[in-house]
Amino acid sequence: MTTTTPEAPAQRRKHISVPTPQVPRKRRSPEEIAAEQSFTGDKRILLAAPRGYCAGVDRAVVAVEKALEQYGPPVYVRKEIVHNRHVVDTLTEKGVIFVEETEEVPEGELLVFSAHGVSPAVKESASQRNLQTIDATCPLVTKVHREAVRFTSKDDFHILLIGHDGHEEVEGTYGHAPEATTIVNGPWEVDQIEVPDPDKLIWLSQTTLSVDETMETVQKLRERFPNLQDPPSDDICYATSNRQAAIKKVAPQADLVIVVGSANSSNSVRLKEVAKEYGAKRAERVDYANQVDESWFADAQTIGVTSGASVPEVLVQEVLRLLAEYGYGEPEEVVTAEEDIVFSLPKEIRKALQEAGHDNVGRGGRKRNACSSS
Repeated sequence: MTTTTPEAPAQRRKHISVPTPQVPRKRRSPEEIAAEQSFTGDKRILLAAPRGYCAGVDRAVVAVEKALEQYGPPVYVRKEIVHNRHVVDTLTEKGVIFVEETEEVPEGELLVFSAHGVSPAVKESASQRNLQTIDATCPLVTKVHREAVRFTSKDDFHILLIGHDGHEEVEGTYGHAPEATTIVNGPWEVDQIEVPDPDKLIWLSQTTLSVDETMETVQKLRERFPNLQDPPSDDICYATSNRQAAIKKVAPQADLVIVVGSANSSNSVRLKEVAKEYGAKRAERVDYANQVDESWFADAQTIGVTSGASVPEVLVQEVLRLLAEYGYGEPEEVVTAEEDIVFSLPKEIRKALQEAGHDNVGRGGRKRNACSSS
């Protein structure tokens, strides 16, 4: 972004914010549920930590908020800035317009690229429309993009990209080396893969996958292609790994695990799967506390709670308040890691804020640890 003032283009389009409404539900009383419960004794909550916002998500959300403060609405964002319904609805109410492609953005307007990253073709399309852009791609995703370019252009490798075909992050990574990349959705696809040279292969992965399933896919790939090379460092995001490790510790003790996170959030969906795989008798995913079905409590003396890496802590606290209404005790936090990672804001917004006279604009998120992942 080359602008030197916070002034927006002369023509600003009006817009209407239409957040997704939450539908109230009529609940059965705590007394009714208690009469059906098949156990006696204290009802417990095991609260996984770390949980919730990671540094990359926090950075992206803060970048959009700062852009709104600096330029005023509307601010356009390609795709969802992060995969969370509450975050998207909240930003929509503030004046953000989410679009699918750059062609939907009026020429000369401000466009933010989401935390999941984009391909060079998307950036070129934005440039052709004279859009001012802020790149809020998570730095850990950018690392994978750089690896894709390096291994294909300099080392002449073919990439086996482990990830979900159609996910924004996978589309962005694939777009950095489309002629030299094969997407592998999971271990079940390994036998069908065709490669130009089995001795010049390297695997990369989407950052939000199940650690266990990714390693299973790598193992099967290596059985078929023994000379498959590993990336120089693990592509699975630290936050994804940490949240999965925490729920693995909670799950064996839980009759029910509630994962707070949206259906299109890969890491939230994986948390539900991991909870089941590691012993939870039941696991459910919800966006909001009002989606929790109190009938789940009938056989649940111990409930585990966690949230995906794009989920603000306020949504978890709403679930905990609901559980308290049904007689569950103070949450017992199960801590498996400490997190203290903060990424810098995107360079475009840092420059604009500095030119506008703002101090202390380098940080792109709020410092956190495992006990306060908000």
